[in-house]
Amino acid sequence: MSHTNVWCKTRQVMIFIISMLLWEVGSELIQYAVLEETESGTFVANLTKDLGLKMGELAARDAKVVFKGNRQYLQLDPQTQHLVLNENLDREELCGSTEPCVLSFRVLLKNPLQFYQAELRVIDINDHAPEFPAREMLLKISEITPPGKIFPLKMAQDLDTGSHSIQSYTVGDNPHFHVLTRNRSDGKKFPELVLDKALDRENQDQLRLKLTAVDGGSPPRSGATEIQILVLDVNDNTPEFAQELYEVQVPENNPIGSLLITVSARDLDTGSFGEVSYGLSQDGGVNEPFEINTKTGEIRLKSTLDFEAFQFYHVDVEALDGGGLTGKCSLVIQVLDVNDNAPEVILSSLNSPIPENLPGIIVAVFSVSDVDSGNNQQVTCSIDNNLPFLLRPSTENFYTLETDGALDRESRAEYNITITVTDLGIPRLTTQHTITVQVSDINDNAPTFTQTSYTLFVRENNSPALHIGTISATDSDSGSNAHITYSLLPPHDPQLALASLVSINANNGQLFALRALDYEALQAFEFRVDATDQGSPALSSQTLVRVVVLDDNDNAPFVLYPMQNASVPCTELLPRAAEPGYLVTKVVAVDCDSGQNAWLSFQLLKATEPGLFSVWAHNGEVRTTRLLSERDAPKHRLLLLVKDNGDPPRSASVTLHVLLVDGFSQPYLPLPEVAQDSMKDVEDALTLYLVIALASVSSLFLLSVVLFVGVRLCKRARATSLGSYSVPEGHFPGHLVDVSGAGTLSQSYQYEVCLRGDSGTGEFKLRKGINPHFPSVESERNAEESPALRNSFLFI
Repeated sequence: MSHTNVWCKTRQVMIFIISMLLWEVGSELIQYAVLEETESGTFVANLTKDLGLKMGELAARDAKVVFKGNRQYLQLDPQTQHLVLNENLDREELCGSTEPCVLSFRVLLKNPLQFYQAELRVIDINDHAPEFPAREMLLKISEITPPGKIFPLKMAQDLDTGSHSIQSYTVGDNPHFHVLTRNRSDGKKFPELVLDKALDRENQDQLRLKLTAVDGGSPPRSGATEIQILVLDVNDNTPEFAQELYEVQVPENNPIGSLLITVSARDLDTGSFGEVSYGLSQDGGVNEPFEINTKTGEIRLKSTLDFEAFQFYHVDVEALDGGGLTGKCSLVIQVLDVNDNAPEVILSSLNSPIPENLPGIIVAVFSVSDVDSGNNQQVTCSIDNNLPFLLRPSTENFYTLETDGALDRESRAEYNITITVTDLGIPRLTTQHTITVQVSDINDNAPTFTQTSYTLFVRENNSPALHIGTISATDSDSGSNAHITYSLLPPHDPQLALASLVSINANNGQLFALRALDYEALQAFEFRVDATDQGSPALSSQTLVRVVVLDDNDNAPFVLYPMQNASVPCTELLPRAAEPGYLVTKVVAVDCDSGQNAWLSFQLLKATEPGLFSVWAHNGEVRTTRLLSERDAPKHRLLLLVKDNGDPPRSASVTLHVLLVDGFSQPYLPLPEVAQDSMKDVEDALTLYLVIALASVSSLFLLSVVLFVGVRLCKRARATSLGSYSVPEGHFPGHLVDVSGAGTLSQSYQYEVCLRGDSGTGEFKLRKGINPHFPSVESERNAEESPALRNSFLFI
């Protein structure tokens, strides 16, 4: 069986054994081990079981594996949540000669936030063979060199560590030399060639030996070089250094070409045998960052140093004389750290956006590191104090960024948080990392109306679906939380049919009148509008809306007295003895409009005798303007106009008939402004007599009415119409005047002219309704025969 097959099977067994290795340090540190060069995706551990978690809990808590730096050596299998390799690991690349090779990492869990510290140990496999710095080494040995003389040789290099590093050196079979394997102070092994039998230049002037370095792997690996030995004539003194070991400390930022140290060797021989030249035998071959002046022994820097890569260098310095003899010393160079690396911020988790109004939310989880050492590695972490966030240190160099209290999206919807990390080195180096955090909206603001209440004005007789105004509300939230829906609330007055009056657009708050409004029916009405957002839960607010209906001049004056459209015109009696200013009657009218639309004025348009009567413009009183004479016509027709003050004005007209009668006992009714104080006593006496007369007449009239009603009931069956009547010709009966009509005014009013005893001024009063009827011809005759009723009026 070949060595390759043996190695493959051995490696498979070791992978299985080591990958199952798990132990805890203390109560939190977990260590895993894996062989280097193991294929990516190889199972490392059942992390759910190792952490004592439930199945699926790693995924539910968004578990993450976080290493220092930007490389991710392990990952969680998305299906099984097992810990697997993310890439092939090369121990020599990761750790160099450092042993053991340990990679620290954290397992980060959320909800709640929890860290688990863990380490991954990368175990070395024998994947590198020893290599010598050169294919051939040259030794010059004097023929008089006694047996037992030791000649140091250049050591081979093996990148593996531990048992896989170089364990021994061998030399090919020969009669003159054997090789010894020695241990250096750092644990590495180097070869020394020992002379067993004296050389004879005359017999053999040179020899060639094969030097082999063998490591401790299974199977072992080896590397070889050839030693060429030149036998020299007598040169019996070898160069000797002043010190066997030189040590020097060099800052890593030393410039290229700077002098590190000067070594010196002396040879007691003379001539060319006493001339010494210097050379370096470096562990890493020609790529080491040092060079030596072969004449002076000055060792200078050839390339830049990096403390983070190598902290120590072991260099062998050789001194060679002209006769080929060599001397050797060791040089240990310690690289000193300087603060040449700024701290690094590694963001492990970012939670954005975050909801407002919830304190103590973990916004981000991050780690800080500095590859320098000592104080240069110590860091401080901070954020701006003016932000509502705070930093909480977690395990080692991990921090959590949390909200310091509840946030308000309406005040600020986005935060740019700068994390500042500063090391404690000299000079101090700073790194800043900015993260942007969005604040998501929560429905915490109710809609706000632009006005505390609204008053809208609508002119009556509007067209249906008229836009009468807009109710507007705003919501400082965003998205659906700020989308407002408007609606009408039920009115407090159950008799108000609000649904038939107005409607509102639910999306924009526009109010519409659903039908034509009538000021005379409804002057104003109030209702409340609700504004509700679409958040969860929904928030709402209300406002009061008052709609005022503006009056239009859409109603003409309505004449209450004299009644219009009567089948028989209204007739007033006027005694011929009436004085100028006598109150004939008073026109009473109303207007259903308001304001100036209801201001009425009266005007006499036409009269049989234009100069006999006048009407007062503001109160509608019809008065005489002069004394009556025998030549005046007994019957007069007056056309009166009632007009409002609207724009345009509306009017109504009424026709009034006036009959002149002789012997009418109605006294002269002067205007208030022309009443005479001297008439007061006469008027008082006249009033007394009138009261006595009226009492007597009333008693007689009551008896007459009873008789009259009885007669009328008997004749009712033969009457063709109760409402038909006519104005008799000749003298108008003096005991009763009735006015009846079929106009728009209901039979609910009666008018009375009375004489007040204090001023003698005639007054027109609106009384309860009666059904007037003119007496028959027989009644007229009875009235003419009764002197007590002739030329008398009775007003009830």
